[in-house]
Amino acid sequence: MKKNLPEVTKSYHGHMVQQVIEDMQSAILQLSDTPIDVETAEKLPAAPFEFPCGYSKEFLAERVKIPEGLFDLSYVKNCNPQTLMTVAQVASTSIGMCDIDIRASLYSGLIVTGGNSLMQGFVERLNHDLVYKCPPSCKLRITAAPTPLERRYGAWIGGSILASLGSFQQMWVSRLDYDEVGKSIVEKKCP
Repeated sequence: MKKNLPEVTKSYHGHMVQQVIEDMQSAILQLSDTPIDVETAEKLPAAPFEFPCGYSKEFLAERVKIPEGLFDLSYVKNCNPQTLMTVAQVASTSIGMCDIDIRASLYSGLIVTGGNSLMQGFVERLNHDLVYKCPPSCKLRITAAPTPLERRYGAWIGGSILASLGSFQQMWVSRLDYDEVGKSIVEKKCP
């Protein structure tokens, strides 16, 4: 540990820890295109990572086993598999809950966004797992933003664009309206 460092607030420290985790996630962790074979994972070359404090560590098989929990719940310790879903299950269940007429277009227009999508091989692995869940009549197409910044903040960017549209402003529900009418106001304003 480095000595004589200035004191920082708890929130700043938490933010910086989160930054290190995100950097490590995108630099070290990787998913294979198919479910991993433990013997193959053990033979992968080490990937070094240097922490801000100067400590350096080489990561071996754990760099593919850790993210595998997103696609195979047997890698998640102390969990009940009946209460959790894999990423592919979340996507196919969400699409399955939509109107049957739009399911094919949803499968052909999946957009991957968020921090976990920055892991190497995430899109390819999701594609592999969804092929088995997608109806054979549907064409599966998964896209992701080309830059890490767009991928990480894609939902926020899309939300800000949507909120700035004039047609969407008519659907806004104010706190006063919600308090006056209740949750049924959402169904009235957003048919």
